[in-house]
Amino acid sequence: MRRRDFVAATGATVVWPLVARAQQPERVRRIGLLLPATADDAEFQDRVGAFLQSLALLGWTIGRNVRIDTRWATTNPDDIRRHAAELIALAPDVILCHGSPTLGPLLQATRAVPVVFVAAIDPVGAGYVDSLARPGGNATGFTFIEYGMSGKWLELLKEIAPRVTRAAVLRDSAASSGIGQFGAIQSVAPAFRVELSPMDMRDAVDIERAVAVFASPSNGGLIVTGSAPALVHRDLIVKLAARHKLPAVYFGRIFVSSGGLISYGPNTIEQYRQAAGYVDRMLKGEKPADLPVQAPKKYELLVNLKTAKALGLEVPTTLVGRADEVIE
Repeated sequence: MRRRDFVAATGATVVWPLVARAQQPERVRRIGLLLPATADDAEFQDRVGAFLQSLALLGWTIGRNVRIDTRWATTNPDDIRRHAAELIALAPDVILCHGSPTLGPLLQATRAVPVVFVAAIDPVGAGYVDSLARPGGNATGFTFIEYGMSGKWLELLKEIAPRVTRAAVLRDSAASSGIGQFGAIQSVAPAFRVELSPMDMRDAVDIERAVAVFASPSNGGLIVTGSAPALVHRDLIVKLAARHKLPAVYFGRIFVSSGGLISYGPNTIEQYRQAAGYVDRMLKGEKPADLPVQAPKKYELLVNLKTAKALGLEVPTTLVGRADEVIE
């Protein structure tokens, strides 16, 4: 064989395997989403959209190198457990979940699949992680509020509606976070001379009945603490506050943009964007145990002046000046 024929032949044997490898499709990773809402919930659609957009900016494209399996589990504990088991059976590379109602069942079902949580309350106290700095297990993510911050809601309620002497605190008593938030509000209530009434959020009928009973005497107000049931029933709660002329403070902006009076809490959309960064790092080999749990860097204050006017409230200019957003 002539030398140039040999080189050509050996070159072919080297080049063709390289071309074949280059043409192999990129490995597709699997991400599970477990959400305590229905598929038509606009707020959660926005959150998922922010997560997917941030993933795309990090190089993850659905259909090319990542697959998303979403389970809309609502707030029913049995449904959440069932959907958690379904997701784990799919052997995802990582699961993203929202809040303690979904995080708890996931961690009961698996200590192997990496989990990123958003808007969890007191994950250390609930036993989901060892510490914020060193989570230690298969879960890490982003907290929603510190319990002590809950007292700020009562402070804001008195600031915008000074005549309030009674406040119903809507909470999810089935969750430790509901009890903790109420306890924090209760600890500051004497300083504001406000009598508190805990109100459980079981279903729409119970909420409507309880609010109507509470509203019959005068000088009442509402505090809506952070929970999945509050999000599910948010339109009803805002409507009831308007119907019964009750000043109300909420934990999230979605309530104020839907007609609520005032809210104070973290930007959850931003947490979903940050969660994409943690998912990206896990897909590239980092472990949840080594990624610190992050607390909100900022709390947003929103005020709806149109609602205040309907309630006959004059909003202090100092409060308007501090607000991150004012709806007129």
